[in-house]
This record gives sequence, structure tokens and C-alpha cells, in this order.
Amino acid sequence: MAGRLLKVSSVATAVVASSGFYLYNHKLDPNDISLVRFGRAAATTAVISYDYMTSLKHVEYGSEEYWALKSQLSDLFISFDVKPQGAASLAQVHKAVLHDGRTVAVKVQHPKVQTQSSKDIVVMEVLLNMVHWLFPDFAFMWLVEEAKKNMPVELDFLNEGRNAEKVAVMLAHFPWLKVPKIHWDLSTRRILTMDFAEGGQVNDRDYMRRHSINVNEISQNLGKMYSEMIFVHGFVHCDPHPGNVLVRRCPNTKKTEIVLLDHGLYQILLPDFRLSYCRLWQSLIKGDLNGIERYSRRLGAGDLYPLFACVLTARSWTSVNAGIGNTPVTHSEDVEIRSNAALYLPQISDLLNRVPRQMLLLLKTNDLLRGIETTLQTRAASSSFINMSRCCTRALARHKRSKAQSRARRLQITMSESLTLWQISLYELFLWVKGSTLGGWVGSLLSCLHYTH
Repeated sequence: MAGRLLKVSSVATAVVASSGFYLYNHKLDPNDISLVRFGRAAATTAVISYDYMTSLKHVEYGSEEYWALKSQLSDLFISFDVKPQGAASLAQVHKAVLHDGRTVAVKVQHPKVQTQSSKDIVVMEVLLNMVHWLFPDFAFMWLVEEAKKNMPVELDFLNEGRNAEKVAVMLAHFPWLKVPKIHWDLSTRRILTMDFAEGGQVNDRDYMRRHSINVNEISQNLGKMYSEMIFVHGFVHCDPHPGNVLVRRCPNTKKTEIVLLDHGLYQILLPDFRLSYCRLWQSLIKGDLNGIERYSRRLGAGDLYPLFACVLTARSWTSVNAGIGNTPVTHSEDVEIRSNAALYLPQISDLLNRVPRQMLLLLKTNDLLRGIETTLQTRAASSSFINMSRCCTRALARHKRSKAQSRARRLQITMSESLTLWQISLYELFLWVKGSTLGGWVGSLLSCLHYTH
């Protein structure tokens, strides 16, 4: 009976928590609760009224009111697809064409999100308290705290637009990364208008095969992008599920591009946290157990640092001991991790309550990225660790330079950084040669020479 109750409670909690995470109460703006009338001259304010853009859902198709609303939309768009291109828990996206011929995506917040969210948060909190009362080892109240903190941010589409512009500038040195341009004159807190971007989802191997897109290149570039966000800048896009990461071939250059969408949820990492996280990952890649313990403890894991290392990397403790950069992922290891996960649920719950709140979204991000790599069958690739090593080296060197008191010390740090980056590039070249046809020929030649002697 207890086991059945636990199962039901856990499922109910998961469902409500997942819903509540996206829904949070926010004070309604009285100016939004009206049918806004506008003409071309008032386009910058009228079209972006909340109820106007959602009212087509509440009038009968073909009625006089329906055609009146449609005619008002035509003042702003040559065409506006009422059927959404995609829908999620917070909003849906419509395709439209402006009068200057540009195609845009109009992201419209669902009309009942604001009012319903507070109820969902309350229900989630009650269920989590019940689960904790029945099973004291399971303490997931941090889910409520995170929902309350993140929902107002995610529901502010102007904030999403600012995030999009910030990350576009921050990662402008990646020519293959595209972030849709925001149209501020057609955007409000509940409506976001941006350039329309086409492409296949990042986990769609069939799409990539049809368009001759190299899955290894995509996986490598995705790793570069996120390593840069996490380790160098501490400004992290925390919702990289496949629907938010598109891949395509540029129609002009024919080069492969990644399109990053949905910039509502970002995590800003505090400098001390980010630097400890850098050092932890360096230790994990090399198998430095003293470093793993030291920096895991700094990040709040305490004596649960072995479990923390396994949760963070989704690797077994045996692989962590050997250095995850030196041991490829195997099917048997994945089975072992899945089998043991249920045994350590109380300890995992304790761990998640210990670590800083910043870590929670990073864990979610890591899991989403690993899921993409698994689908692309690139998870065993060493390129992700090489990218992480480069970014960690740059981030730590930049921090040391900022603390250096003399020019000579800064020069010494820069030279050390350059040497380390050169060593990483040399190792990358070695791995490329080893995996190439040339590497196979050299290996065969050496085997023949060894056999003849």
C-alpha cells in the first residue's frame, strides 16, 4: 500500500510540479482587458495589446466581430496565420508577414496563464507538503521556490527579448549561431514579435540526413555554445529542449547554422560559483579526486560529493575515478546508472536541497543537452570535453589576470593560458588523426612493422 501511495503521490507531484513550474500568478494590467482599436498610425502600441491578439479564439468564425478583428490585423500584417505554428504551456507562436515583406513569428501568451498560475502553485505546494509528511526523506519544496522565482521572469516577454539580444551580442563570434531579431515596436510583456526562423529540430536525424547536415558538427557547436555561456560568461540559456534549438543550412552560404529560440529562462551564475564550477569540471575531466571533493564541497554537496559528481556527469563513480574525459560512455554504464538511481532517491533529494539554487537549472540544462547528444549518438565524443576544457582555462585565466597586481604576473598568466590551450589543441589534433583514415593507415602500418619484427 505504501509503495502504491508513493507511486501515485510521486506521479501527481511530478505532474503538478511540472505544470506549476511554468505557471505563476502575476498581477494583471487593467489596460489589457479590453478590445483595443487601432489603425496604422497606432501600430506600435495597439497591435501588441494582450486581449486583442488572443480574442480571435473567443469569437465565432465568420461572424461580424470575427471579420472586424481580422480587418484590424490586416492594418499591421499582409497575412497572419491564425493557426499557431507551435504551442507550449505559456504561449503559442503564429506566423505573419509585415507590410515590408518580412516574415515574422508572433509569440502570444495564453490568456489564462496569469490567473491560473497561482492556483497551480498552491496545489503543487500542498501536494509536496503531503508527500514530505508521508515520506520525510523526500523534500522537494525547492520546486515551489524555483517556480515562484522564475515564473514572473518567464512571463515577461520583454525580458525574453532583452535576453535574446544579450546572448546574440555575447556569442557574436560564432558565425553559425543565429538568434532571431526582436521587433520591439510590435512587442509587449505578453507578445513578442521576432524574425521567423525555419529549420529542423536539433534531435531530428532524418532532417539532418535529408539536408546533408553533419550531426557531429552540430553536437560540437552546441557544446561550444553552452561551454561559453556557462564557464566564460555565466549567462546560461536554461531551456535547450529540441523545440528551442533548430538546425538548418543557410540558403545563401550553404553552411550549417544553429538557431536558438525561447530566451525566457536564463540563469546568471555568480562569479565565485562559476569559478568553482569551472575547477570542478576540470577535476572531473582529469579524474582529480582531491579536486572533485574540494570543489564539490564548495558548491554545497558536503559529504555527498561522490553522488554529486555522478549526478552532474551522469556517469558511474568508476568512470569519475578514471576521469570522464578518458572513459567513453557505454551502454552497460547507462543501465547501471538507471538501475541505481531509484536506490539513492532520498540522498538525491537531500543533495538537491543542499546545493545553491543556481545549480538546479544547470542540472536541468545538462540533462537536456545529454538527451540531445544521446539522440544524435554523439554522447561518447570527446569534443564536448575539449570545448569545456578550453572555456574553463580561459575563464580561470581571465579571473587570475583581474587579480594580478603586476604586468609581469599578467603576462605570466597569459603565457600559461596560451600553453594550456595549445596543449588542448594538440590533443584534439591527435584525436582527429587517430579517428581519421590516415590514423587507420598509420595504425595498420605500425602493426605490420611490429609483426615483421
